Amino acid sequence: MGLTEFWQDYGVDLPKGNIDLDTLFVKPQEVVLEVGFGNGDSLLEMAMKMPDKNFLGIEVYEAGIGRLINEAHKCQLSNLKIIQADAVEVLTDHIENDSLSRFQLFFPDPWHKKKHHKRRLVNGDFLDLLSQKIKQGGGIHMATDWEHYAIQMMDTLKSHPHFKNTQSDPIYSPRPDYRPMTKFERRGERLGHGVWDLIFTNEKIL
Repeated sequence: MGLTEFWQDYGVDLPKGNIDLDTLFVKPQEVVLEVGFGNGDSLLEMAMKMPDKNFLGIEVYEAGIGRLINEAHKCQLSNLKIIQADAVEVLTDHIENDSLSRFQLFFPDPWHKKKHHKRRLVNGDFLDLLSQKIKQGGGIHMATDWEHYAIQMMDTLKSHPHFKNTQSDPIYSPRPDYRPMTKFERRGERLGHGVWDLIFTNEKIL
């Protein structure tokens, strides 16, 4: 239902070139891009709590997209839009350079088998792409509950010339108030599982 009935209000049909982020939303504001929002609960909560920012979510799974669109409609949000497509393709072909105030990647697929590590989204090429799209001084925020992936994220971010840790290297960040704690995360916390947040800024013009 969500994909058809309310898609025209919340869905983004990709243009041939860049998306005009200023006209995409009701009000031109800072844009936060989140990739892989899952069922959309935390992205919805952030959009509700921060009406002074525009949120753009990218996801490939229809169930999560439909659910988020339906919830956004119930809440009558005007600062949330959804793209159903591959994140790298969207960033490469449809997002203007220096246009994002923050990039978010929360609990991505860890591809925990060693032979699948190359499928992980976070690598040097992906950070090169992000450094072009995020404004100078803008943020990148990643979170994972897989320690091995957290270490790889930290190493990759730390070694990139444009990103600077908001904590002292190589220290992970406390979960900021703006990132809602998911049910899955609460359950993991009760079981003693760790969660690692990494918050860096884009300092490409030094």
